[in-house]
Amino acid sequence: MAEEIMSAISGEVFGVWFLIGAALVFWMQAGFAMVETGFTRAKNAGNILMKNLMDFCIGTVVFILIGFSLLLGEDMVGLIGKPGFDIFTNYANFDWSNFVFNLVFCATTATIVSGAMAERTKFLSYCIYSGVISALIYPVEAHWIWGGGWLSQMGFHDFAGSCAIHMVGGLSALIGAKILGPRIGKFTKDKSGKITKVNAFPGHNLPLGCLGVFILWLGWYGFNGAAATSVEQLGSIFVTTTIAPAIATVVCMVFTWIRYGKPDVSMCLNASLAGLVAITAPCDVTDAFGAIIIGAVAGVLVVFGVWLLDYKLRVDDPVGAVAVHFMNGIWGTFATGLFATTKAPGNDTFTGLFYGGGFDLLGKQIIGILSVCAWTAVMITLTFLAIRAIVGLRVTEEEEIIGLDATEHGLPSAYSGFSIMDVSNTMNMEVNENTHLGTEDYEAASEVKKAAAVKVVKMPDVVDTGIHKIVIIAKLSRYERVKKAMNDLGVTGMTVTQVMGCGVQKGAGEKYRGVELDVTLLPKVKLEVVVGEISVDAVIEAAKKALYTGHIGDGKIFVYNVDKVVKIRTGEEDFDALQDVE
Repeated sequence: MAEEIMSAISGEVFGVWFLIGAALVFWMQAGFAMVETGFTRAKNAGNILMKNLMDFCIGTVVFILIGFSLLLGEDMVGLIGKPGFDIFTNYANFDWSNFVFNLVFCATTATIVSGAMAERTKFLSYCIYSGVISALIYPVEAHWIWGGGWLSQMGFHDFAGSCAIHMVGGLSALIGAKILGPRIGKFTKDKSGKITKVNAFPGHNLPLGCLGVFILWLGWYGFNGAAATSVEQLGSIFVTTTIAPAIATVVCMVFTWIRYGKPDVSMCLNASLAGLVAITAPCDVTDAFGAIIIGAVAGVLVVFGVWLLDYKLRVDDPVGAVAVHFMNGIWGTFATGLFATTKAPGNDTFTGLFYGGGFDLLGKQIIGILSVCAWTAVMITLTFLAIRAIVGLRVTEEEEIIGLDATEHGLPSAYSGFSIMDVSNTMNMEVNENTHLGTEDYEAASEVKKAAAVKVVKMPDVVDTGIHKIVIIAKLSRYERVKKAMNDLGVTGMTVTQVMGCGVQKGAGEKYRGVELDVTLLPKVKLEVVVGEISVDAVIEAAKKALYTGHIGDGKIFVYNVDKVVKIRTGEEDFDALQDVE
């Protein structure tokens, strides 16, 4: 009787822990949002947050309609679950816990993709492919592994999702980023089109990215441990889930320190996630030694993956999602066939190659990797190509340069009231990789890029007097260049003022909750010239060429019609008054 009571209590406790684990996995959405936002540019922060929110919300809708039944419905020839609507027709007997648990895992798969395709994907297109992943791609392959499908029947093992979630999300991210193309300015090309340089786009908020990593690490204890069936097994899972990312991070720190001369902060944050991804499949069947080796390989593999995408595959992945999730998802699934041991509590079935199990489990793991990759690659490629053909996949060049917060969501900044640029050394302000347009040569730059770097605003002429005032707003460091350009044109007189400038103008119409937004001021220099005989267009072109560095915010030019000019010393007026300054 006592044993039966204890068994019942244990079942209830683990049932509650199962749901707590699901809640922890849901909380990982916040971690993904913070990592992706911190690792990308400020002008797209709101867009990233919106995508991570909609991953879960859209995923919930489609998971209710079709995803859950495809995953855990009655098995149909080992391939899919039988579609059904038990959540509506038989709610009293519905498996509520499993629904919530699998839903949060499903949302994780979709959110991985957003990081690699960040900063240049249409929001509508993102919503569509996120829904397809949650409705079809993930549920089908997850059924093979966890829903009684052919891989589970064969003896394939992926306890918490290195293959089913991370590899699938990472592969989808790789294909999506390749089809989408790199961000403007990521790769510098010569005149023949050959890539000559890879440009770094530093994340605008690494503290936010670091917070996201810690949130994810915390959530991973639920991610890996929620399905444990005993205290001993849960404890062992916590141990391996702690060891692997810690070792991966240390190895990455040492490796980048040696390779690059300094320990790389963002890469080490990626390494922590890489170790977590790699241990996810074998967390319940490996021991401490296995977790150490798995983590060590993950720490090097993530650095290799980032390098491979940048310098060989030429795929732009802003957050390292492919290196973290796809490559280490494969590694973790493969490593299960190497390091599985019956020493792990609750494992009486799986034994890896290095523990005397031969190639049996390893072979099954390889079959699982190849089959899931094949399914995912075909389906996600068809999805992306269909979206590109029907609604378009990528935003315009102008929208990308301005930022998706403003163009996709009407949000001028996700950081209202905060200055996010270091202006302590204004003479170096032009060097800002976060605003690089990819072309430093003014002659080679497209008109859109020139307009983004140096905007020109011409005021309407009521009566064209032939005399114009040109106001040039520029960075302090470009003053000498623009002064020389004006002198070369024959403009020898100008008024120069040090001012405070901002990127969002008062009266621009952008509002938040119905209230007009305030602005953030930055130090600038204002040059004013008045010309009559010298062409206005010549002045504008010379100023643009002098100001252009290939970055957004290089300057702005205003042109006004002048009704009358009077030289106080001589009394000369209009064109005569300008003879000694042009």
